Amino acid sequence: MSLRVILVTGANGLLGQAIARAFLAESPDNSVWLGVHSRTESATELVRQNPGRCRTVALDVTSREAWQQAVAQVTAADHRLDVLVNNAGTHEDALLGMMSVTAWEKVRATNLDGVFHGCQAVLPTMIAQRSGRIVNISSLSAILSPAGQANYAAAKAGVLALTQSLAKEVARLSITVNAVCPGFVETEALAGLAKEERAEAQRRVPMRRFGRPEEVASAVRFLACAEASYITGSALKIDGGIL
Repeated sequence: MSLRVILVTGANGLLGQAIARAFLAESPDNSVWLGVHSRTESATELVRQNPGRCRTVALDVTSREAWQQAVAQVTAADHRLDVLVNNAGTHEDALLGMMSVTAWEKVRATNLDGVFHGCQAVLPTMIAQRSGRIVNISSLSAILSPAGQANYAAAKAGVLALTQSLAKEVARLSITVNAVCPGFVETEALAGLAKEERAEAQRRVPMRRFGRPEEVASAVRFLACAEASYITGSALKIDGGIL
């Protein structure tokens, strides 16, 4: 397999780490860039474990300028960019009637605007290559929106719409754009749940367990591989069977 260059955002979190490791395990020819912003400890350790194959790049996904600088750094070093995984995200839950404007704007800016800026930043390179893979991390909340997550659910639903629209725009250029919609996955988002809340959440899952980050990462890696070249505009639920 020839060199493939992959950029994963939100790469200091558990899901971002799992995605990066999946691509590192896929081929020794993969060059994986970890987009990080305020926290870098786990990303730095992954770089240490994979010298020459894994690097960090400073990236505030809410900033158009930061995206342009990050993509310029990646392409200057590796001369191409084959895969973008828009994984960075945040949530600040509250009932809509009591939600602050700041919470609305912060969650929208990270989860939706960040995907817009990222896709726009990598498109010139992928169009010039006439190839590329974009995988956007949405959420089950985009499909089954819970109370208390109006900002997060709206942003993640926007990611699905953006994915479908962009997929049509670049399909003839051998660029695919897909989304995955994780349900309850053992990441930082679940760490704050009380014991009773965890038990109730698990009862909602037909498999009666939460997903593992590696299970989501495997789906992301597949959507980015050559064998998935006829899949675009799709949204894949990864949720243990929640309907």
